[in-house]
Amino acid sequence: MSKTIQIRVDDVLKNGADALFSSLGLDTSTAIRMFLTMSVEMGGFPFEIKIPNNSLKEAMKDALEGRNLSRAYKTGREAVESMLED
Repeated sequence: MSKTIQIRVDDVLKNGADALFSSLGLDTSTAIRMFLTMSVEMGGFPFEIKIPNNSLKEAMKDALEGRNLSRAYKTGREAVESMLED
């Protein structure tokens, strides 16, 4: 027997997740099932979770408030190349 899980997320998060999972050949429901399966198999989250340190908290606050940001990048590769230039 299967159960239904319902969650509420904002449109930006849902659309971003849908696009990401689609690019990986998955739908969002399948990706969530994979997360739940791995969580059960590992006995916890399938990734490390940490409490952010003060430096990360400040960076997160800056990002949310639009401060100390560099330019926008079209691709991840472009962003990495920019970081390596410094």
